[in-house]
Amino acid sequence: MPEGTGGTPPRTLAEALRTQGDGSLVALLRARPDLLNPVPSDLSQLATRAGTRASVVRALERLDRFTLQTAEALAVAAEPAPYDTLRALLTGDEGDPEIEAALPRAVETLRDRALIWGADDRLRLVRTARELLAPSPTHPSPTGLGPTVAEATAGMSPGRLQEILTAAGLPSTHDPVSAVASLTALFTDRTRMAALLDTAPVEALSVLDRLVWGPPYGEVTSSPTPPVQWLRDRGLLLPATTRTVVLPREAALHLRAGRAHRTPEPVAPAIAPRASDASTGARPQVVDNTAAGQAFTALATIEELAKDWNEGGPNVLRAGGLSVRDLKRTATALDVTEPVAAFWVELAYAAGLLAADGETDERYAPTPAYDDWQELPAPEQWARLATAWLTATRTAGLVGSQDSKGRTLAALGPDLDRGAAPEVRRRILDLLATLPEGTAPDPESLLGRLRWERPLRGASGTGRHDDLRARLAAWTLNEAEMLGITGRGALASHARALLAPDATDTPTATDAARASGDPATTDVARTPAELAGARARAARALAPLLPEPLDHVLLQADLTAVAPGPLLRPLAELLAIAADVESKGGATVYRFTPGSVRRALDAGQSASDLHDFLRNHSRTPVPQPLAYLIDDVARKHGHLRVGAASAYVRCDDEAVLDEILADKRSQGLRLRRLAPTVLAAHADAVTLLDGLRVMGFAPAAESAEGDVMITRAHAHRTPPRTAPAPVPDGPPTPDTALLSAAVKAIRAGDLAATVVHKPVPEPSGSGSAALASAAAASRNGALPRTTSAETLATVQAAAMTGSAVWIGYVNAEGAASQRVIAPVRVEGGYVTGYDHTADEVRTYPLHRITGVAELADDPA
Repeated sequence: MPEGTGGTPPRTLAEALRTQGDGSLVALLRARPDLLNPVPSDLSQLATRAGTRASVVRALERLDRFTLQTAEALAVAAEPAPYDTLRALLTGDEGDPEIEAALPRAVETLRDRALIWGADDRLRLVRTARELLAPSPTHPSPTGLGPTVAEATAGMSPGRLQEILTAAGLPSTHDPVSAVASLTALFTDRTRMAALLDTAPVEALSVLDRLVWGPPYGEVTSSPTPPVQWLRDRGLLLPATTRTVVLPREAALHLRAGRAHRTPEPVAPAIAPRASDASTGARPQVVDNTAAGQAFTALATIEELAKDWNEGGPNVLRAGGLSVRDLKRTATALDVTEPVAAFWVELAYAAGLLAADGETDERYAPTPAYDDWQELPAPEQWARLATAWLTATRTAGLVGSQDSKGRTLAALGPDLDRGAAPEVRRRILDLLATLPEGTAPDPESLLGRLRWERPLRGASGTGRHDDLRARLAAWTLNEAEMLGITGRGALASHARALLAPDATDTPTATDAARASGDPATTDVARTPAELAGARARAARALAPLLPEPLDHVLLQADLTAVAPGPLLRPLAELLAIAADVESKGGATVYRFTPGSVRRALDAGQSASDLHDFLRNHSRTPVPQPLAYLIDDVARKHGHLRVGAASAYVRCDDEAVLDEILADKRSQGLRLRRLAPTVLAAHADAVTLLDGLRVMGFAPAAESAEGDVMITRAHAHRTPPRTAPAPVPDGPPTPDTALLSAAVKAIRAGDLAATVVHKPVPEPSGSGSAALASAAAASRNGALPRTTSAETLATVQAAAMTGSAVWIGYVNAEGAASQRVIAPVRVEGGYVTGYDHTADEVRTYPLHRITGVAELADDPA
């Protein structure tokens, strides 16, 4: 049991913290990282900060339902409350083995987070937490209990109190205090209270039944009914206002058989398997194969998105993000719905593969990191996407909804960060990992588990639970399926590798926190090294499940090519130029058309190059129709030459130019003959090329030197960009090094603040006024002020004897502090010594030391 100084019970939270070891302080600061900003100077400041309203609210929001119910029960108990009283409020008169087994953990959690303090026989709730959880007319308690008899009768006339005692069959008293005590004793005595209720009318008991579980307030008229009047006469209903009455807490607890909560929930609800899985059993291999297929589709979709934006994607809205029209166009290009397109766009952005280019006419485009990502093996590509999704705070599910000001949230816009998203995603996957392999959860039971773990998280002032976490959970399940983290709703083996710590490494504090199973510690942020290790493990687990890239296709007589699987990058890139994708799925079907063959010729391929390419990469002979198509398009390609005049057409065959001039479709080009083999046009070269192709010709662009120009897609890239940093939900979780340093600094500061020093002697006769001031300050517990001579003499003596002294110091910025130092050398107006507060050797100017006092006990 915690004890205060000298073995006495602690009187304050600060004293209780002083009795705890460094491990307990580290656990407190890890669970409540807001207490670290800035690092408290001592334990008193830490205790004060731990009792502020904002910090307590945040700490309460991170409690599970039963731990919160324990705090709520403690808030309605008299302070300080023995452990047995708390247990009785939760178990009731009949007891409950499950609650009794879970209660020690809940109490320890509240104590570890500095929400309660004191020994088990004197438990105290932090004052701010009591104010938040205790019943009041303006803020009803979740327990449904009302005020105590003493609170409800405050201000009641003594005569009215005596009337209530008489009606209840109690002897009269001589003062209101004893009257309240007598009525309270009646309501808390099970036997006498049961006898009183046995005499109540049935209708009066019905009134109590409506109020017993809350809310405990009811309206009454100026002429109440006989049952209500019977209850009022005996104090079972006490006046709250002129028109309302309240059921006293002690009476309600008797009617509830001592329970503070109607339905205590000491055990987290189990996650039920999906009905279909419960009957068919686990299918781990099917799950892994399905998830791997989705992972491959995810990679192909990201590549398709980058290809669509390769020459510069949509413009950036003035307010940031994609316009609705551009999102629709992107969804059409990816052949998905708009919400799904928003997810892929946001995922690529979170992974640092897409960004705004920052130019005057700002557009979105792939980043240089995308080119590096493309060079990675497919399993590593997927692992980078998965870790980016897992840690990102950007929430694609919000796209299309409205913010608090009624503005529509756009994809890639500035208002899509939700700090709770990584925690919910990680917790969902951790819960899926607890199920047998191949088993998918029932979504409702999964949401019920999340609500149990964070009952207050996102709760609104109206008492209704905000559905943000529920929506985040639903989005997480859908997105995990699309990304290939789950297959058929169950967690895949490569996703388990992504979540689990490496068994070959030394366990870290982060791993230990997650392994504890406490939902408050499962969202601890991973270090970059941990993320890299997780990516490597996931990639190794996924690699055997992904198909190997192929180096061949199957050519068919109907001018199509079938790719029976993923293709090697050079083959896929050239085939994408020379043919059009006709269908996707397990096998991709490409179709060769005159336009696609011309596109390949425009890109610098010759007819012989295309023939060789197809022969080398086809497992079937090149069909004769395809060979004829290539030769026919190549024979016409470049027969006409277009240049800039503003543009011109030249051709050695005068008959072809005659045919162009005679065609009515050429009138818009405004052509005229300059020479037998040359036509000039007012249209620009691009318009002229397109117009001639519409007319059925296959012109080639010509350079100023008369050479055929090879047209290739211009890959537009942004300058180097880093992936968007997640926006944390509150202060980030500190690492182990920071926690250790913070605890050491707090301990040292507390030593300086609480160290016992020798009293300064009283001045004799007409002694120095400074000594009188020092003596007074010493008696009042403040740092004494001494003269320069006294300061010099004291620190010199301490340096000679090797003892420590207590000093006051003002730095160059004028900030005052108190320190415990062990002087080693005093010379040149400076004192050098070991500073116990900073845990290092420091040098201080003597003129900045305001006062000095010897310690009663040397801390060294």
